[in-house]
Amino acid sequence: MQVLQVQLEIRPDPEEVGRARRWARSRLAGSGITADEPLAETLILLVSELVTNAVVHTGRPAVLRLCLPAPVAEECASATVRVEVADGSSRAPVPRCAGDDATGGRGLALVDCLADRWGWSPEGAGKSIWCELDRCSPPRKSASTAYGGGLSAYEDLAFEAV
Repeated sequence: MQVLQVQLEIRPDPEEVGRARRWARSRLAGSGITADEPLAETLILLVSELVTNAVVHTGRPAVLRLCLPAPVAEECASATVRVEVADGSSRAPVPRCAGDDATGGRGLALVDCLADRWGWSPEGAGKSIWCELDRCSPPRKSASTAYGGGLSAYEDLAFEAV
């Protein structure tokens, strides 16, 4: 199966999170993943979380990469979609336990809940944090139910992890 890898450079600015979501949506559409698919909603939320973590916790530029399957005619093509964010910090990501009233600290827990797999690895002087979704596997949870509301509730919110 042919895979398309695309990337976007991210400045260390919180406004970049919205730009990354818009960019990712346009790339998903080009790979045959429609906006109304639960997979697209989940991928955009994962992009938002990983880019937010890079911007908030490193204060350095980052690179968002999407590895997308080429569009196919089959209704459910067996394929994996990968979201990856590389940044210049060598500090390992550490999931946190956020209290009920906390306004942040749930990012990696959300990634763990929604992705089929996730992890991190050293990359140059920094690291790369990645997650994968299998397009045809049953969803673990959808983005709309992960925290009890629709994705629109998260469009302008960002969770953090250190």
